[in-house]
Amino acid sequence: MAGSTLTIKDLHVAIEGKEILKGVNLEIKGGEIHAIMGPNGTGKSTLSSAIMGHPKYEVTSGSITLDGQNVLEMAVDERARAGLFLAMQYPSEINGVTNADFLRSAINARRGEGNEISLMKFIRQMDKQMEFLEMDLDMAQRYLNEGFSGGEKKRNEILQLTMLQPKIAILDEIDSGLDIDALKVVSKGVNEMRSEDFGCMIITHYQRLLNYITPDYVHIMMQGRIVKDGGPELAQRLEAEGYDWVKKELGIEDETVEQEA
Repeated sequence: MAGSTLTIKDLHVAIEGKEILKGVNLEIKGGEIHAIMGPNGTGKSTLSSAIMGHPKYEVTSGSITLDGQNVLEMAVDERARAGLFLAMQYPSEINGVTNADFLRSAINARRGEGNEISLMKFIRQMDKQMEFLEMDLDMAQRYLNEGFSGGEKKRNEILQLTMLQPKIAILDEIDSGLDIDALKVVSKGVNEMRSEDFGCMIITHYQRLLNYITPDYVHIMMQGRIVKDGGPELAQRLEAEGYDWVKKELGIEDETVEQEA
């Protein structure tokens, strides 16, 4: 069975009337890992938020489809049920909802009424994945992300990824603030997901993450557009030379389109 395809065509997105994305084109298929790189304020996080339907971001033109279905007509929860997943740069803390309850509810929402996962099967799967990600098992009964360190929050995002098994995942700076040990564990979780049924878009500033998760494609984003595409060697050159050579090659002046959080 062939994997899913997320297709983004000429996407324009604005925040409070200010255009941020100015015509993004990208296609991610099952079996592929794409890395999106670029300086601060070029629209990378805006792209991830627009795909998932954050109300702050207004799509003014263009299209986003998943297996031919119009993503822009879906509510946020419908996008998740359709197989899209976002690991956020700054995961939210939710008091009163345990990690385990949150995950089981999310899995059952994907599976649908009458096809809910049994409690014992869920516990076995969660324990297995938490051990794989070197997480304390008692984190299952802690409130979602409350009191978690930065590294624990990022591991928790990857736990959700491996449990929910989405078709297409967007990882927004999943490496931000991680020490090398946590980075290796997070990367291990993503690499475990690699298959023809799973496509992934990784937003990152740094080559170091891509030392552990080898992308099939690397895209450089500047001024609200993808301006250059390549393979893993493109990220390596960025690490060595920075972005100035790209700007010079393409005649791009220094300018940012947004202040990303």
